[in-house]
Amino acid sequence: MEARDAELKKELDATLHARRELGEEYESALVDSFLDKVEQRLDGAVDRRVRRQLAEQQMVVARGARSPSGDGDSWGERFGFGIVSLVLAIPLSAIAVVNADLPGLLIAWTGIVGVNALHAVRWMPRFGATRKQRETSDWED
Repeated sequence: MEARDAELKKELDATLHARRELGEEYESALVDSFLDKVEQRLDGAVDRRVRRQLAEQQMVVARGARSPSGDGDSWGERFGFGIVSLVLAIPLSAIAVVNADLPGLLIAWTGIVGVNALHAVRWMPRFGATRKQRETSDWED
């Protein structure tokens, strides 16, 4: 990106230098030429982005709208989430007990269980919309 900016700066400097040498009568032609170069650069950037998005869409269609790792309902992801939440539960429990004794511990574990329950419900389509329906919901727009 910086290389492109440096190249564009060189073009601008050259245009300004040419304007000083040629005078005001060539100013509009020089400006038009510079703007054409900027427009070409922008068109190239837009073309690359459009091609990249089209390629990504084609990959999604080719995979049958599955996630890149294969099946979206990954047991490993659910297991990992459970392990991480239990590991984080240890310091949370200690902080809760030190600051609020037993009521603090109960509140902390209620939160931990709640987060894990919500995560588990997310993967169970019978508790509401299927995952695919949730991914295409109007809430994200």
